[in-house]
Amino acid sequence: MSVGSTIRHKAQALTGRITERFGRSTGNERLRRQGRTDRVSGNLKRSGDRIKGAFRR
Repeated sequence: MSVGSTIRHKAQALTGRITERFGRSTGNERLRRQGRTDRVSGNLKRSGDRIKGAFRR
């Protein structure tokens, strides 16, 4: 779990959250889905990194 990948995954989750909220406020369903997908994907990647780190210790 490197610092670069952690920052990258947090950024992906953040941009997904922003995109999802923007889509919700404008009523754009495609942006909502895309944002939700990015947010969940970033969170899953972060969780995977945490699990890898736990087993390395």
